Amino acid sequence: MHYRTLGGDQGPRISAMCLGTLPFGTTVDEPASFAVLDRFAEAGGTFVDTANHFACWAPGATGDESELLLGRWLRSRRAAGRTVLATKVGARPAPARGAVRSAHAEGLGGPAVRAGIEGSLRRLGTDRVDLYYAHLEDRSVPLGETVEALARLVQDGTVGTLGAGNHRTWRLAEARLIAAGRGLPGFRAVQQRHTYLRPRRGLPSDLQGEADEELLDYAAAHPDLTPTGYGTLMGGAYSRADRPLPERYDHPGSVARLRVLAEVAAECGATVNQVVLAWLMGGPVPVVPVLGVSSAAQLDECLAALALRLDPVQRARLDTA
Repeated sequence: MHYRTLGGDQGPRISAMCLGTLPFGTTVDEPASFAVLDRFAEAGGTFVDTANHFACWAPGATGDESELLLGRWLRSRRAAGRTVLATKVGARPAPARGAVRSAHAEGLGGPAVRAGIEGSLRRLGTDRVDLYYAHLEDRSVPLGETVEALARLVQDGTVGTLGAGNHRTWRLAEARLIAAGRGLPGFRAVQQRHTYLRPRRGLPSDLQGEADEELLDYAAAHPDLTPTGYGTLMGGAYSRADRPLPERYDHPGSVARLRVLAEVAAECGATVNQVVLAWLMGGPVPVVPVLGVSSAAQLDECLAALALRLDPVQRARLDTA
């Protein structure tokens, strides 16, 4: 495993890959989830990602499942002290709501932020999380209210580092400026959807943010900000014939990129998934991929990308395809 520091030189040491636990406890049962978590830990993985609403859209689910399962694993393996734990607030459906939509979610007001962390700590069985993301923008409350509510969690020791997920770059920058101006802890991590293929242009705005050149440029200028990326392998669509490309990536511009991706994978003796992960981790602005896997075998394929180094020519071909 390789390691880096989260949020600049003041943050915790994290593994270069993060294990996402979105389906754990719902579509991935407990034995399979524990097997993946165990394998990740055995490989030196320390950075684990969940949320207070995963996966509330699954049939019969409440949104508690991922955090509860992760809490059971942490206790049964006595792994809390060697795990960098990330969770999120903001997107949990409000009572009696059945979908994750901005108008129907808990939001990022002061009381919601406080209630969110209290619920997460209870489900995780801990008194502190290492990274707490504000998940989805909430423009129904002043940004300063959100900044101050999150900062209080750091000040009281409940949270170690703050992050933003699915936020536009200008909102992220404004929140960081507000925090700096008030002498408060601010966002030091940002999580967006990020993969090798680029989305089609002119898509209507949705709740999920896409890492773009503006965000990466901003991160390059601010080394105290760590980008993390979800959806990196598009649910298997790079490698599985039964998984079509998501609509946002199914456009003529993807054809050339997929061709070059396959060529580079063949040159390296690697899978296309491994090349995507190596491309993310080894770029000018290194991204921590959040791995969405459901078996130890899938995880092993991803972990092998840590040993893959793309040469400058290969990277240039991938970047310009």
